[in-house]
Amino acid sequence: MARPRSFDIDDALEKAMHVFWKHGYEGASLPDLLNGMGLTRGSLYKAFTDKKTLFMQVLERYERQAVQAGVEMLNDPSVPNGAERIMAMFQGSYQNVVNGDDRGCLLCTAAAGPSSYDDEIAKAVSRGLGALRDGIYAALCASPKHATLNPAERGALADMIIAQYVGLRTMARARIDHATLHNIVRSVGVMLA
Repeated sequence: MARPRSFDIDDALEKAMHVFWKHGYEGASLPDLLNGMGLTRGSLYKAFTDKKTLFMQVLERYERQAVQAGVEMLNDPSVPNGAERIMAMFQGSYQNVVNGDDRGCLLCTAAAGPSSYDDEIAKAVSRGLGALRDGIYAALCASPKHATLNPAERGALADMIIAQYVGLRTMARARIDHATLHNIVRSVGVMLA
């Protein structure tokens, strides 16, 4: 008879997420994951099969937590002007960096790394960033200035804004100086003005 699992899967995924966030997919070694998750090699492989399977589950968890929170912010009816919602997302990301969180976005890190050679990871990254892009589009529809744009123009603006977001979060991870990061946020404000 098999022994019951002696650890909480959600807790293990949360811990793995922080390891991947810190080291990236390629940089997260098996010892890093085992130490960070508090698991034995056998437990990790029994629960998750391999590193990629674990990473895919971590990306799904990140999408449910961080991406969904961003989408909710972008669709928040308590802030009537959608352009203000977009600016709040950028200002919040910038403020996190100022407060010492230079991890960036896990999806953006994956976009710059393993999604370039792994189709399954690329699909997960595309899904998560696509959800944020759709949230930006919805916010633009709730912006008095941008609601009058035709759908193609609004879509192009949403694409440009998500590109700025990926750039901001990737540059934050690269520890680019705060003044440059602040200018990215300001540039989004110019685009929305």
